[in-house]
Amino acid sequence: MEENITYYRTSACNIKYHVVWSVKHRHKILDKEVEMYLNELVQQIANEKGFIIQFFECVDSDYCNCFITAPPKLSITMIVKYLKGITGRKLLEQFPEIRDRLWHGELWNHSYYCETIGAVSEENIKQYIEHQSKSY
Repeated sequence: MEENITYYRTSACNIKYHVVWSVKHRHKILDKEVEMYLNELVQQIANEKGFIIQFFECVDSDYCNCFITAPPKLSITMIVKYLKGITGRKLLEQFPEIRDRLWHGELWNHSYYCETIGAVSEENIKQYIEHQSKSY
């Protein structure tokens, strides 16, 4: 099984995505400590599920930018489901005080934004994610 994951990670047919999702009702809860834990979780999920997180940042304490490379066998719907589902559950376990600041205890909005990235605009997306302002 490990050989298949390695093949897909180095394959030229991988698909690149820029994905953005936000905290429910845009509550400003993603402080530096939460962001560090969230970054670790996202990298761990990617390693376990067979895709690569090239860049990940929390912006303005209420939404996440993610640049993903994945094999075609993984749909973006499943990738986002893994990222939002697992991180939401584990963040609320690790930081139970967050639940009190959310409506009905739900962390992430149900929606997300996704675009596929071609080779021409890949550098633009990287620069966009790297240069987002942070406010803690």
